[in-house]
Amino acid sequence: MFDNLQERLGDVLDKLRRRGALSEADVTAALREVRVALLEADVALPVVKDFIEKVREQAAGQEVLRSVTPGQMVVKIVHDHLVETLGTAEVPLNVEVPPPAVVMLVGLQGSGKTTSCAKIGLRLTEKRKKKVLMASLDVRRPAAQDQLRMLGLQSGVKVLDNVPGEPPVAIAKRAVQSGALEGYDVILLDTAGRLAIDDELMAEAAAVRDAVKPHETLLVADAMTGQDAVNVASAFKDKVGLTGIMLTRVDGDARGGAALSMRAVTGCPIKLLGVGEKLDAVEAFHPDRVASRILGMGDVVSLVEKAAETIEQDEAEKLARKIEKGKFDLDDLGQQLRQMQKMGGLSGMMNLLPGMSKAQAEQLKKAKVDDSVLKRQLAMLASMTPTERRRPEIIKASRKQRIAAGSGTSVPEINKLLKQHMEASRMMKKVRKMGKKGLMRGGLGSLLPPGGGFPR
Repeated sequence: MFDNLQERLGDVLDKLRRRGALSEADVTAALREVRVALLEADVALPVVKDFIEKVREQAAGQEVLRSVTPGQMVVKIVHDHLVETLGTAEVPLNVEVPPPAVVMLVGLQGSGKTTSCAKIGLRLTEKRKKKVLMASLDVRRPAAQDQLRMLGLQSGVKVLDNVPGEPPVAIAKRAVQSGALEGYDVILLDTAGRLAIDDELMAEAAAVRDAVKPHETLLVADAMTGQDAVNVASAFKDKVGLTGIMLTRVDGDARGGAALSMRAVTGCPIKLLGVGEKLDAVEAFHPDRVASRILGMGDVVSLVEKAAETIEQDEAEKLARKIEKGKFDLDDLGQQLRQMQKMGGLSGMMNLLPGMSKAQAEQLKKAKVDDSVLKRQLAMLASMTPTERRRPEIIKASRKQRIAAGSGTSVPEINKLLKQHMEASRMMKKVRKMGKKGLMRGGLGSLLPPGGGFPR
């Protein structure tokens, strides 16, 4: 998400950063380009107007124009107002109430409510250690209740049993009653949707709300619907009342205007982002981190959190012991490649590194390095025997041809992978020789090969 906006704003603000001094005309011209970038990203016009006016008011001030780094000051002002527009701070789901906490999911048909229900259930179970009960109130869409039951089996989250012919309000009441009797912490209610906003949809959602008085009413909206998402959010806010928003299919939307617009127009915080098809592909929404990513400042905190979530402690300790002995074989390299995949691949990681957005687009493009390279390298490793992975030095011409044929790659690619392993192994030996004190003195830069970058 925000790829287009990040690229456009990055170009505009880079020009400002490079200037030693700024005039009011420079600021005006830059803001004109920022305005176009926001509109192209599908941000609603009233939100764009308000954003530009607030930035102009501060950016054109004398304290900015006369400062030592006026360009950096303007970038900071744009960043601060982006954070303000997106919501200032993270707002988690409000489930820390006397149990059971009731969370009602509303939205249009096809927005991903049922899948999001299971994702939220799994997230609350794993990250917040809650006992969760899900219930499908969608009695209109064929197999909607069966879909939630299947997702419940996949995620390990309990789903309320169906009673044929039971209306939505009765299902909601039974879910809350069962949750209270059986000691559940959270009840997730997956309501029915329609292809478009209509009175019947709103009346049903309002009836459920009145019957169970949910602690959270979460709008599930498709980020790829752009401007229309704002209209949907406004309608649900007025007729049902919302406490938060979850954006789905965020990984497929390069513009991101829906996020900026919905938060500003409704005043409701964006609480969660659906970032993929898997049930664990959901993230908390951090306005400050998102604003930093948009402006190419990276998001090191999220990178560290991702690493902490995906790194397996036993494997990390095993690798550390091998490094201490100066050993690093192809099995270890494969483990590192799989780790990168779990963290979102090369593109996912580099989006989070400060100042790396343009480096990713240009340097990796020239080097022809992308996320498909990881898959091909893992296929090569899988085509090797355990002995070959432990002793890469025995991989000669005939073995290379066999591995290339087995993995659907070429001998030059095998050579590149072996060279990459040699570089990594050399670095590990250097770590061992330097020890902790030497590494602290020399820093990570002392470990990089001459010229840095990926082995060609």
